[in-house]
Amino acid sequence: MTVLSAALPAMRDRVHLVTQVLPDVFPAAATTGALGVGVILLLLSRALRRGKFRAWLLATVLSAITVLLHLIKGFDVEEATVTLALFVLLVSARPSFEARPDPRSLSRVLVVALAGPIVATTLGWLWLAVDADGQVAGTTQVDRWNQAFFGLVGIRGPVHFVDELDADRSAIALVVLGAAVLVCLLLAAMMPADGPHPLSAEEDGRLRESLDRWGYVDSLSYFATRADRSVIYSRSGKAAVTYRVVGTVSLAGGDPIGDPEAWPGAIEAWLEEARSFGWVPAALGVSELGATAFHRAGLDALELGDEAIIDIDEFTLEGRSMRVVRQAVNRCERADLKVSCVRVRDLDPAAVEEIRTRADDWRDGPVERGFSMALGRLVAPEDGESVVVLCRDGHGRLRGLLNLVPWGSDGLSLDLMRRDRDTENGIVEQMVAALCEAAPDLGVRRVSLNFAVFRSVFARGERLGAGPVLRLWHAVLIGLSRFWQIESLYRANAKYQPEWVPRFLCFRSSGDLPRVATAALRAEAFLVAPAWFRALARVQRRA
Repeated sequence: MTVLSAALPAMRDRVHLVTQVLPDVFPAAATTGALGVGVILLLLSRALRRGKFRAWLLATVLSAITVLLHLIKGFDVEEATVTLALFVLLVSARPSFEARPDPRSLSRVLVVALAGPIVATTLGWLWLAVDADGQVAGTTQVDRWNQAFFGLVGIRGPVHFVDELDADRSAIALVVLGAAVLVCLLLAAMMPADGPHPLSAEEDGRLRESLDRWGYVDSLSYFATRADRSVIYSRSGKAAVTYRVVGTVSLAGGDPIGDPEAWPGAIEAWLEEARSFGWVPAALGVSELGATAFHRAGLDALELGDEAIIDIDEFTLEGRSMRVVRQAVNRCERADLKVSCVRVRDLDPAAVEEIRTRADDWRDGPVERGFSMALGRLVAPEDGESVVVLCRDGHGRLRGLLNLVPWGSDGLSLDLMRRDRDTENGIVEQMVAALCEAAPDLGVRRVSLNFAVFRSVFARGERLGAGPVLRLWHAVLIGLSRFWQIESLYRANAKYQPEWVPRFLCFRSSGDLPRVATAALRAEAFLVAPAWFRALARVQRRA
C-alpha cells in the first residue's frame, strides 16, 4: 500500500494544504522516503515471519515514521490510518518476536550491496517517470534512469527541470533513497559475528572421540566430520547434532553423534538454537532409530529412500541373481584390470597425489556434491582409517577408485566413486567385489553403498497389482531419472543383492517442506550459486 501510494500521483488539493504549512521540498522527500520504507517493509516480511526481534523493532519504528510520511507527502489520511493500525498491531504482538539476528554473512552483505542500488535506482526512475511534469520536453527514460542512479549519491544527472525548485525536490528525493540503501547495508554489516561456525580443531577432536565409541550406531556418523558442518552438544556432553545452516534452514545431517540415550538432549539443544534464531529445523538422511528420536522431539518424518548395505558374510558372486556382477568382474579381469584395497594411512605421498589428481580429472563438473553422505575431502591425513579401492590397468595406470570411510570398527560407508570413462564397462562392479573379498583381511563385516531415493517406488511400481497412484509416481520418477539418474542409481545398487535400510527426512511441518527441500538441494549441491559467488564465499571462509 505504501509503495503504491508513493508511486501514484497525489491529490493536488491535499498537496496544496501541506505546502501551505511546510516547504515544497518536504512532500517530495516524504514521497521518496515512503517509497523506500515500503520496499524495506516488504523485505522485512520474511524476517518478521521468523519472529526476528530486530525485524520487529525496525518495522515498528518504520511504521510509525510512515504515518508521518503519508501525512507529509500529500495528507494521505487513509494510508496513514492503516499504517497506524499496523503500528498498534506490531506493538501488541511484541512477545511473538524473540528470535536473535542471524550471524553476519558475506552473502547477505553482497545481496544488499548489489541489489540495493538497483532497487533504489528503479524506484527513483519510477518516481521520475510518473511525476514528469517539471521536466523539460524531450527527456527520455534513459535520462531518467541515469538521473536516478547518480542522484543516489547527490550527483546531478542528465535530466533538466523547468525551475530550480523541481530540481531540488528531485535531488532531495533521490538522496533519501540512497540513504535508505546505505542504512540497509550498515544493518547487514553490523549483524553479530557469533553463531554457528565450521568445525574447529577442538570440536573435530571431540567428535572423533565420540565416533571411536559410538560410530558403529549409524553408517553416516563419520560424515559429521565434514569441514562445513557445525556442532551442538547436549548439556551432558554425551551426544551432539551436526548441522549446517542453509538460508533459513538448520539442516542436520544423519543421526545425532554419541550415546543414543543422550540423543534427546542434543536434539533439544539443536531445536532450541533453531528457535532462538528463527530457523526451520530439518534433518536429512536419518536412520529409523534417529527418525524415532527426532519424532519424539516433535518433528515429522518422511521416508526418502533406502541405503544399500552389504553383509560381507552373506556376499557371494555365485548364483543366478549375481550373474550380471559376475560377468562384469570376469570381463574386467580379462581386460587385465587389477584391484587393490588399502587404508589411507598406508598410502605414500606419490599415491595420494595421484589419487587426488585423477579423482579431479574424472569429476563431472567443478562442483563437489554431497552433504549427508559425502565427506568433502579425499585421502586426507586425518582420515587414516578410511579405505581406498584402486583399479589399475596392465600398465599400472589408475582407472577407477572408491573411497570408503569408517563405520565403527568393523564397517565401511561409501563416500566417493570415480572412474575413467574410457575404461572397461564394469569396473565399479569389479571394485565392489574386490572390496568384499578383501573385507575380512581389513576387519570389515559390513559395507554401506549408495543411497537410492524412493527405492520402494521402483521396486513395487512395476509389479502386478500396483495401484494407479503408485504407477503415476513411478512414471514421474522415471521421467526425472533422465536428469538426475534416480533409477540408474537404484539399479546400480540392487545388483549386489544388498539389505535395504530406510532413510528419512525429518521436518517440523508440511508448510516448511518447500524451504527444507530447497535447503537440502543446495546442501547437496544440486542447486549451486554462480562460480564468482562461490569464490567470494571461499575468500570469506579463509578470512
